[in-house]
Amino acid sequence: MTSSETKPRILMVEDEEDIAFLIRFLLERQGFEVEHAPDGRRALELLSETSPVNLALLDIMLPYHDGLEVLERLRSLPAWQDVPVIMLTAKAREADVVRALELGADDYVTKPFQPEELLARLRRFMRRR
Repeated sequence: MTSSETKPRILMVEDEEDIAFLIRFLLERQGFEVEHAPDGRRALELLSETSPVNLALLDIMLPYHDGLEVLERLRSLPAWQDVPVIMLTAKAREADVVRALELGADDYVTKPFQPEELLARLRRFMRRR
């Protein structure tokens, strides 16, 4: 077994480079392997190209396809249905939160976020798997 097989994999869909860099740094330091999609189009490609990850972090406002479209597609794929999804977004309106949860998001974190809180929420889902 290689070391990458033992690391939990996280799909991060985030178009803001500085935030993506920060999250990748944070997660890799905690022992996670991060697959990054910089936009909705790449995220949809990864859903069909790769095996399901341990958890997905999705931004809502993305180029090409928004995070809600990505979430909807993810939930429609049998292999991905049980992957925990945390929405990580600046959209904090109640309607956005409700829509994401109705589409199958497991949690919702608004930006700007606290790194330790994000990690705690992530670990909570990792323990359940």
